[in-house]
Amino acid sequence: MKIIQTVLAGVAILFGLLTIFAGSRVLMGVDPGYVVFRPLLIYNTIMGFVYVTAGLVIWRNTRMGMYLAFTILVLNLLVLGGIYYLYQQGSPVAVDSLRAMSVRTGVWLAISGILVWLNSRRNPSDNAIGN
Repeated sequence: MKIIQTVLAGVAILFGLLTIFAGSRVLMGVDPGYVVFRPLLIYNTIMGFVYVTAGLVIWRNTRMGMYLAFTILVLNLLVLGGIYYLYQQGSPVAVDSLRAMSVRTGVWLAISGILVWLNSRRNPSDNAIGN
């Protein structure tokens, strides 16, 4: 179980670092090749730091990590719904942004689901910090 916890933490941290890298590049002026919806770019870049934090929390405590992962999932679902609505209304949201947000949401759905499963298989004392 500790291996699964470590892998999940690593995935969250790596995903966060990639998100920060990609978002920071575009914020600094690199053209991604499609229309950038700036509020979404800022949200995703900030969330990259949250993803890294979540990875560290998951590594230390799966129960707290589960709550944080679920919170991230809900926030991403809300943003995905919002940008989908804007896209349907003709706002400057690229279909690439919808795809990328769908991937982010899917990653956190998977992380959340695995953490729920992992926590259901553990004893309550196993979730102490450092376990």
